[in-house]
Amino acid sequence: MKEKSDVGFTIWLTGPSGAGKTTLAKALMEKLKEMGRRVEILDGDEIRNSLYPNLGFSKEAREMHNRVVIYMAKLLSRNGVIAIVSLISPYKSVREYARKEIGRFMEVYVYAPLEERIKRDPKGLYAKALKGEIKGLTGYDGVYEEPDNPEVKVDSSKMSVDEEVEIVIKKAKELNYL
Repeated sequence: MKEKSDVGFTIWLTGPSGAGKTTLAKALMEKLKEMGRRVEILDGDEIRNSLYPNLGFSKEAREMHNRVVIYMAKLLSRNGVIAIVSLISPYKSVREYARKEIGRFMEVYVYAPLEERIKRDPKGLYAKALKGEIKGLTGYDGVYEEPDNPEVKVDSSKMSVDEEVEIVIKKAKELNYL
């Protein structure tokens, strides 16, 4: 029988740009490594930029990109690694597909109000959207379908990263993933 430390799962961080997914992913990775677990972050931007930088952002392109990340998370999880996915993943149907494909799966909705995301604007996307330079920014004038029943919802505008990590780890333990 496998020890818990040999069994992987996926923590799927979803939310619009600037909500705090990457920050939470890095903090979770640090905490899980301290706990002696093997962990990998699958960052949507890094994967897109590495594998297909000219893909674009149509619904079809986003779904294809998400399916690649789902496959990577599935491989890692079934090989005893905790995959932390940091990906906007704006469509409920794709997140449900991820849940079904991966199995041991935890959806974490990383929320921050629009005003806070505009203030943070780590990639300068909201500034461009406000000027009309880009259209269809997810969570601004583009589609983002909020999760109906995520295992965890954090509000990064009201919680510290340590509090967010604590809630996610607690839920992973409740689900018997840790």
